[in-house]
Amino acid sequence: MRKSWLSLLTLGFALPAIAVIWTSQDTSRFFAAFAEPPDLLRGCTDVPEAMALATELRDRALRVERYMQSIDEKKAELAAAERALVVKLTELRAQKNGLETRRDTDTAAVRSDIDRLVAVYDQMKPVEAAAVLTNLPADFAAEILMRVQPETGAKIIASVEPRQAAMLTAQMGARNVRNR
Repeated sequence: MRKSWLSLLTLGFALPAIAVIWTSQDTSRFFAAFAEPPDLLRGCTDVPEAMALATELRDRALRVERYMQSIDEKKAELAAAERALVVKLTELRAQKNGLETRRDTDTAAVRSDIDRLVAVYDQMKPVEAAAVLTNLPADFAAEILMRVQPETGAKIIASVEPRQAAMLTAQMGARNVRNR
């Protein structure tokens, strides 16, 4: 009988608390009413079970109130952390866009430089261009040969010694395979 009575009292106090939480109202006002001993206990001070129950309920109400305050504090901390993360994310996106712009600018500058260099080799005599290209690294020489006019490239390769021409041709073929 005693356990069912305590269960009913617990249920009686739990249902309003759940209803308040469910409707997202300010729960501190609700639980603050239980922090002070109710006037109903004035005549029950000689019943130890009633006093123990009232004390237990008051303690629970105080714990719930402290818990709700800590939840509110954590919500505020989470909101501040979220704002900080949004600011950091915006900053990182701006930096990323700046890096992409800089990379695109650098890539365009490199392409422009290579195009100018290719134009120079297009204007050179094939024998002179061949002499210079044989002294460059093979991958760089192959890149230039791939970009010059086909007729000019053929004349330059014809002016290079056969073993060097074979190596440059292989390098040009390997470049095409790597880019696929």
